Amino acid sequence: MEYDIETFALTKNFGDIVAVDNLDVQVKTGTIFGLIGPDGAGKTTTMRMLTSLISPDSGTGKIGGNDIIEMAEKIKLDIGYMPQKFSLYEDLTVLENLIFYADIYQVPKKEREEKIEYLLKFSNLTDHTYKLAGQLSGGMKQKLALSCNLIHTPKYLFLDEPTIGVDPVARRELWKILFELRDEGATIFVSTPYMDEAERCDEVGLMNKGRIVKKNTPQKVVEEFEKHIIEVHSKENYKAKEFCSRLDYIEDVYLLGEELHIVVDDYETKKEEIIKDFKENNIDLISIERVNPSFEDVFVYIVNNEQDRL
Repeated sequence: MEYDIETFALTKNFGDIVAVDNLDVQVKTGTIFGLIGPDGAGKTTTMRMLTSLISPDSGTGKIGGNDIIEMAEKIKLDIGYMPQKFSLYEDLTVLENLIFYADIYQVPKKEREEKIEYLLKFSNLTDHTYKLAGQLSGGMKQKLALSCNLIHTPKYLFLDEPTIGVDPVARRELWKILFELRDEGATIFVSTPYMDEAERCDEVGLMNKGRIVKKNTPQKVVEEFEKHIIEVHSKENYKAKEFCSRLDYIEDVYLLGEELHIVVDDYETKKEEIIKDFKENNIDLISIERVNPSFEDVFVYIVNNEQDRL
């Protein structure tokens, strides 16, 4: 099977709000697919439909060839789903949570002990089995939640922003686990607000207003970007940003760290115009240069362009 996860015109409305709009997406077998987009883009709703927690208003999807509507109960046995909010029992210990999930998924007792031992080692929680889940750090909570969702060896993993509120070290550890799971054959569907995590995915879908507006490998998304990025250093970044937003020849402008990134269609001609306009309007300019677009540059431009178009 070339694709493990597919949607076909998947649609979900909440009153007058179109959360997911005729979504068509395919995720290749044994890959990590990253769904990225601003808040309210429809990422969580998409994931909840794919895991058969809510029903679409129209359209459908398939997980491992099984229809998410007609085969909902079977699909739930084949997947692991980790929501944004920590959903384990905080008054149970790490070990008790794992045993509880093993009971839910009816993991045979002869396999349970070996599986739990493996998951504890896999997630670096072996020395923390006695701790209550509510007493764990953010990163340890997420690793425990992931371990509980792996207790039945699911073929397909759905992770909804799994590293929100997690420190950088724990984020790296969690992604190391995901890479290992992918290499063992799992297909992983993950949403994330972090651009560095999106770049670690095999393929990404940029989602906005319930639709996928761009889908490719992270490298291809950047390579296909046809605009030029001008990086400006100024002592008056906010004044410069507000001024640039009024210039017709500038397509987009935003702060990225301590620099101002300006999107134009041609670097050489627009550079001279920017220098001239800054000088005439007494805006301090320390340096100006063309830089290669980052994945974040492309994402910000696409989302802003879509917002203006809709």
